[in-house]
Amino acid sequence: MCTVYGAMQCGKKPMDMIPVDIVNVILSDKGFVILLKSKDDNRALPIFIGQLEAQSIIIALSDAKPVRPLTHDLMKNMLDELSCSIVRVEVCDLLDDTFYGKIVFEFNGLPIEMDSRPSDAIALAVRTQAPIFVAQKVMEEAKILLEEKDERKPPRQAEDAGEQADTGGVSKVEELKRRLADAIKRERYEDAAQIRDQIRKLNTTN
Repeated sequence: MCTVYGAMQCGKKPMDMIPVDIVNVILSDKGFVILLKSKDDNRALPIFIGQLEAQSIIIALSDAKPVRPLTHDLMKNMLDELSCSIVRVEVCDLLDDTFYGKIVFEFNGLPIEMDSRPSDAIALAVRTQAPIFVAQKVMEEAKILLEEKDERKPPRQAEDAGEQADTGGVSKVEELKRRLADAIKRERYEDAAQIRDQIRKLNTTN
């Protein structure tokens, strides 16, 4: 459903909405999960998403350029040609274990609200740097709490634990990034998702 509404709302933080960041896209034994963390505290919202949407988000987060534009790349290109910008995306409801989302566009000075699956909305948000919000009631109903990092713990040096072993002096992260780019170039997106998850884990422990 598409709705045009008062221009005074455009660009403002929606009421009862929590700004979030994408923490990770994880391949679990039940499928892909995207984790959205509150910018204000340690609450996070896990959402199961489809394989194609997960691959699309991972590629955008990796700043990789597929040989052929994916569906969400095509949608962004069409919006750009029409001079239609995305103001924000929202995960706005949770009914019968199904998440619902919205995209707020601005076209000719007017905001337009359109229903969307959260995964599609997020895939577009990543490509357009649009902010992502989660409804307070949704976060409270489905949240998990992430452990706080101990800032006093000294960071592990990148040269430790043999990270450069067997890579010709190149760090393991850099080697994985090369493999990620190659997987995307060959359109092996499931492999790309697994490689990106390895990169995330290494960056977290470093």
